[in-house]
Amino acid sequence: MAITAAMVKELRERTGSGMMECKKALVEVDGDVEKAVELMRKKGLAKADKKADRVAAEGKVVALVSDDAKRGVLLEVNCETDFVAGGDDFGAFAQTVAEAALSTQPADVETLLAASAGDKDINTLRQELVAKIGENVQVRRFTLFNSANGQLHTYLHGVRIGVMVELEGGDAQLGRDIAMHVAASKPVCVDESDMPAETLEKEREILRAQALESGKPAEIVDKMIEGRVKKFLKETTLVGQPFVKDPDQTVAELLKGAGAKVVTFERLEVGEGIEKEEGNFAEEVMAQVRGS
Repeated sequence: MAITAAMVKELRERTGSGMMECKKALVEVDGDVEKAVELMRKKGLAKADKKADRVAAEGKVVALVSDDAKRGVLLEVNCETDFVAGGDDFGAFAQTVAEAALSTQPADVETLLAASAGDKDINTLRQELVAKIGENVQVRRFTLFNSANGQLHTYLHGVRIGVMVELEGGDAQLGRDIAMHVAASKPVCVDESDMPAETLEKEREILRAQALESGKPAEIVDKMIEGRVKKFLKETTLVGQPFVKDPDQTVAELLKGAGAKVVTFERLEVGEGIEKEEGNFAEEVMAQVRGS
């Protein structure tokens, strides 16, 4: 059967694949477009499996909030290069994943990947995107917010850093300012009561080791440790930090003046904690050229 330009065009529109790849698939199934779609889907899933172990440390953070500002999701989706991260296909996929998370309220990433988005699930869309762009794509992590008495506010620094804040009282400007502060200053938690016990204990051990090296008496060492712990808490809790837009006041003072309270927050940064592989960019490009 003759493969027409119209058939190739239809297959490209339905699969998002290249012209030659579509033509090859149509030839293989004797011009049956439906069979070609299925064939390319199977090949795409196979390609996705092969790329699953490749490091994906680039990507974007998406922040999505419901119309009433009561429900929200902050989500990170990864790929291998910043070039792909800035593309429309990857951006549309990340947005679709965030919308699915907000609507289905999944318990974990595995449940989110199984969630429906139209006539396909998220994982199938992910695999198809991998086949199309030629890079590993992973839905890495997300945090859901459900506010009973407050409002959700967000701040995105480009596509790499995202923050969501649950604020009781105050207004939209204050919420954005607090979210921006979190993006810049990276507090560990809202206040001293929220500090993870293991984080504080680890810091005490470090401070004790440093203080003992001074050779001072034990009672002096204890006072040194307590003083340094207080300093650590001021530097790492949101309310203890100087406000980035006005360092003469702390975030606690800013909130008190507005009659507001931060209930919780989340900050995500693309690739945080992922060990990136160092490679030769020119060699990578040549390898892709040879592979194509």
